[in-house]
Amino acid sequence: MTHPRDSSQGVEGELAQDTTFDDRVVRKADSKAAVAVRQGVQRVGDRVGPNSALILLLVIGAAIILGLSILAAEIYEAVTDRDGVAGLDQPLLDYAITLRSPQADAIITAYTDIAGQIGMPVIAVGTLLILSIRRRSWTPVILIVAAGGGSLLMTVVGKNFIGRVRPEQSEAVPPYETSASFPSGHTLNAVAVIGVIAYLLILRRQTRRARVLIALGAALFALTVGLSRVYLGHHWFTDVLAGWVLGAAWLALVICAHRLYLLIREQRHARQLEQTAQDRAA
Repeated sequence: MTHPRDSSQGVEGELAQDTTFDDRVVRKADSKAAVAVRQGVQRVGDRVGPNSALILLLVIGAAIILGLSILAAEIYEAVTDRDGVAGLDQPLLDYAITLRSPQADAIITAYTDIAGQIGMPVIAVGTLLILSIRRRSWTPVILIVAAGGGSLLMTVVGKNFIGRVRPEQSEAVPPYETSASFPSGHTLNAVAVIGVIAYLLILRRQTRRARVLIALGAALFALTVGLSRVYLGHHWFTDVLAGWVLGAAWLALVICAHRLYLLIREQRHARQLEQTAQDRAA
């Protein structure tokens, strides 16, 4: 006995549920720029297919974010030369030191490790497996891998371009970290990876309350992970600030790429329905 396919799975699920999210901006915009984007996206989708188009859009986005990382590095150098925003770094670290205690240090160290080199891959892989299997779609895999890959790319580029030294070990909580300080990779992960996971969950939530709670939870996690890096003396505040900004920029690009992918899916589905109707009429 065969069972009917779940309407929340595969392409049908994406068209039925994911396209209702913020469709006024993506699907119904009538400006000349929006029309040009829709037409360009449709041509790309016709040539390479929806999944390949999504990957291509993410590659273009990665090139943009790479440029943003280099720009952020240049801006950072200019700011520190003038002792501008970076003037907050030492005072904020000094204040964080006054808040420490053995118990708090242990708890916050465990918490910040959630967004680290072990914790975040476990969360990302576990989530993409669950979502891709339940939804029978490669989209969660592509988006979560893209979020993590972009975060890693920005971290590597920023650290190599700046090579900023972390706070002194005498001002930090062990275990100590020795890589370059700018930007904060933990913060980037918390914004980009958890942000994409939250976005994928929000797409399938039916109530505004559930969507708001997920969004607030993701934002609170990104905020507190960044602050934990300053508290522990593992990063300067400006390293964390860069992580928030760059992570948010990459998250926005990934979401935009997904919305355009859904547009391609909708257009292809509409043409298929039209062709089917014509075939039946003939």
